[in-house]
Amino acid sequence: MDKTQFKIIEQKVDDLIALCEELQRENRELKAKEHAWARERKELIDKTELAKQRVAHMIGRLKALEQES
Repeated sequence: MDKTQFKIIEQKVDDLIALCEELQRENRELKAKEHAWARERKELIDKTELAKQRVAHMIGRLKALEQES
């Protein structure tokens, strides 16, 4: 193997290392976003459930008022 071939292989290995590092960084960012979206989704589900409970309570109060009339 001559110097030129060795340099080409060395450059390809360096490129692969750089690509792996970039993919690892991107993967960490995507996992962080996924975690944030999961947290936001849970918060929205909780808020929706609370709103459903409040609406059901208001409907119950309205029905009670209607029966009193």
